[in-house]
Amino acid sequence: MTKAVRRRWPHWSTLLLVVLAIWAMPRLLPHVGALVGYRTRAVIAPQFSVQTLTGDTLSMQSLRGKVVLVNVWATWCLPCRVEMPMLESTWRRHRDAGFVLIGASVDRGDPAEVRTFVLERGITYPIAIVDQSVIAALGGVRGYPTSVLIGRDGTVRHTVIGPVGPITLEPALRRAFADTAR
Repeated sequence: MTKAVRRRWPHWSTLLLVVLAIWAMPRLLPHVGALVGYRTRAVIAPQFSVQTLTGDTLSMQSLRGKVVLVNVWATWCLPCRVEMPMLESTWRRHRDAGFVLIGASVDRGDPAEVRTFVLERGITYPIAIVDQSVIAALGGVRGYPTSVLIGRDGTVRHTVIGPVGPITLEPALRRAFADTAR
């Protein structure tokens, strides 16, 4: 190949960056939307009811007027494990303000294994083992973890695939708390 022909083709590193950007864009946009407060559309909150590992029943109807984060996770999911301590501290910081965090485990084994898993990690927010009906009510889950933030008015404010961090979660929570619709 001559030097002139070689210049017409992008360098392999440029192609790699373009491919990475195309792959990352759909994963990063929800995080950016949560950070800056952009919602593509208001969606009515999914209607479901779950029983927590402690035996309590939580339903979207009973949680109306609260800010709810449903975090779909699994014990075998490494990113899920990484975000759990941050979710625990966020829940402890905001629970008195009307924040409810539901850890929705998709594990299919013995519930005692999930109970042991969360106890070993010091997780105290409500955990429920959910089935496909809850996942369907959430609009489906394309990856783990997935977090769905529901405002006081019952609309889904943000859905984020992948670990959510305080940089994006805290501003989204502040906006959800400021929304006075009940």
